[in-house]
Amino acid sequence: MLNPRHSLTLRLALIFALLAFASLATLGVALYHGLETQLIRRDDAALIGRVDQLRNLLQDSNTLELIRTRPALFQNMVGNHEALLVVGEPGKAPLVVVNPTSMALPQLEPISADQALDLSMVQHLPGTGDVPFAAVSAMVRTDNPSTGLQVMAGRLMNERTAVLASYQVSVFLLASVAAILLALAGYFLVHHGLLPLRKLARHTQGIGVANLSERLDSRGAPVELLPMIDGFNAMLDRLATGFAQLSQVSTDMAHELRTPINNLLGETQVALHQPRSMEAYQHLLASNVEELERLARMLDNMLFLARTDPGSALSQRQQLDAQDEMQRIADYFEGVADDAGVTIAAQASGTVWAEPMLLRRALANLCANAIRYAEPGSVIEAVAIPGLDGIELTVCNHGETIPAEHLPKLFDRFYRVDQARARSAVSNGLGLSIVASIMELHGGRYGASSTGGLTRFSLFFPRQ
Repeated sequence: MLNPRHSLTLRLALIFALLAFASLATLGVALYHGLETQLIRRDDAALIGRVDQLRNLLQDSNTLELIRTRPALFQNMVGNHEALLVVGEPGKAPLVVVNPTSMALPQLEPISADQALDLSMVQHLPGTGDVPFAAVSAMVRTDNPSTGLQVMAGRLMNERTAVLASYQVSVFLLASVAAILLALAGYFLVHHGLLPLRKLARHTQGIGVANLSERLDSRGAPVELLPMIDGFNAMLDRLATGFAQLSQVSTDMAHELRTPINNLLGETQVALHQPRSMEAYQHLLASNVEELERLARMLDNMLFLARTDPGSALSQRQQLDAQDEMQRIADYFEGVADDAGVTIAAQASGTVWAEPMLLRRALANLCANAIRYAEPGSVIEAVAIPGLDGIELTVCNHGETIPAEHLPKLFDRFYRVDQARARSAVSNGLGLSIVASIMELHGGRYGASSTGGLTRFSLFFPRQ
């Protein structure tokens, strides 16, 4: 068995050689059996012909008398060291016995003198060693009807056995030599055929963090390698996206965490430089708690953006009732909305094809944003309207109009329209960017509009 560490070229060459050897050997065996059948038919026909000749010859009374008087002359006529010939009257001593190998005479039932001979009458018997023996026995009609002669002719097939053995060795040697030659040829052909794969391997070794944007070139590549090249390029796309995402997260963390950490550190250092009253310390701790809460929310949101797995989100999507989801969000923010002096009205129909937790987080971020900037006493509307190709979810609030130049940037990370709208204790500029990431995972669309004091955020989820 081949070791898994053996090269693919060696494996294919050996398999090619084995197949070639098996094919040639099978062909050789078939030809061997065909040749063996033809030789057997030839030898049997020669044996039948000899018995027929002897029948015709022995019917002559002169020949019969010559055999009785001079049997040695007839023995010399056979002249074959492989032949066996016995001529005599049944139940009496043979008149002629030709048995060069001194083998035991077989006891064969003779064929009647009136019956014509054919190949099926030849009997194949065990011979000496591995050499087969064929014989046929027949009666001969003579002038004396009361008596007859029995002729038995046989032959050891030494010649045939030698020919077949030589042919068998030739077939094996030919198949072996051909398999070796084909294995060498196959090795070099496979080695040359795998050249594009080796080039591809060298190219992939040169791709690293510094050049993740580089892609494998499929031009001129064999058809069999195209799926692998496409899959590898798709993997590089995912790696580049993930690396850019992690780089963006680390950059954002370094940028956004610096200010609250410096504030915490500065205020604490100032407080430690001189004694303070209990009220001052309580105010400092309350301020620190506010900054720490903002840091905790920021870290949670940034980790969510960094670890969101598109594959997991896509595999867990399901049909959700839009009315149930909108009402769930309205009920969840009911207390917060009462504290802010606003109400939430949910109105929806249809279904949403989405991952439940991601959908609810996106709606929660939009509702939290709407409550944060809605005018006291106003109504926040959460509406879902189904269409032919999907469903649109909207959250509208009445409040300060957002200038048009800011609308395209609202879903960018850490973007704020102005510092007055950025309440550090509750906002970190990541809520809407999380909504954008969720919609990108679902292959949907998102947008915002703000006119006449009405700000409207919309999410479009495509159909299944």
